[in-house]
Amino acid sequence: MDTPAKPARGGERAAAKETGRIEAFSDGVFAIAITLLVLNLHVPEVVSATDSDLVPSLLNQWPTYVAFVLSFVTILIMWVNHHALFNYIHHTDHVFLMLNGLLLLGITVVPFPTAILAQYFDRPGQHVAAVVYSATFTLIAVAFNLVWRYAAHKNRLLHPYLDVDKVAALTKGYRFGPLYYLAALVLGFFSAPASVAVCMLLATYFAVPHEWHRV
Repeated sequence: MDTPAKPARGGERAAAKETGRIEAFSDGVFAIAITLLVLNLHVPEVVSATDSDLVPSLLNQWPTYVAFVLSFVTILIMWVNHHALFNYIHHTDHVFLMLNGLLLLGITVVPFPTAILAQYFDRPGQHVAAVVYSATFTLIAVAFNLVWRYAAHKNRLLHPYLDVDKVAALTKGYRFGPLYYLAALVLGFFSAPASVAVCMLLATYFAVPHEWHRV
């Protein structure tokens, strides 16, 4: 079987510039979204600023800390995996740009459901908060899969010399993300802590270095 001819060096530079702009723009969106999460952390108001009053007030804000850390870690992990995708992607087209924009739309929304979860996690309304939170990440996971599957379909936008097995492994690895987030969404109607726990487990799974992270 003949080896496909390597693209001209000028074409390689143009492709690198093209994908580089997308990565730079995407990195900026990830950075802004992850930074905005800190706005959910507030200094508690106490009548007298004594240790005995301030410490309990700080501790009572534990749902805010949990929501902040979970969303921060999840966005960070999504950024790492987004970066991993671009180790495979060689060039882009209009549809890919739109799909990547859809993914970034989901990322920019994350501070909102995070604030809802922080506000209602330990009080009435917690089920709705958990459902909204997990629904947001379900949609992001779907968008993430659309970005990859469009690029990988018949190697549409991938480097021509990639290991086919690694491409298949990456596709398989991301396949179940939306399903598990959907499970977290359904759990949210019954148990907010269980829903959040599933989101935590998913973040942990995708944080672990996998073979597909190395081209």
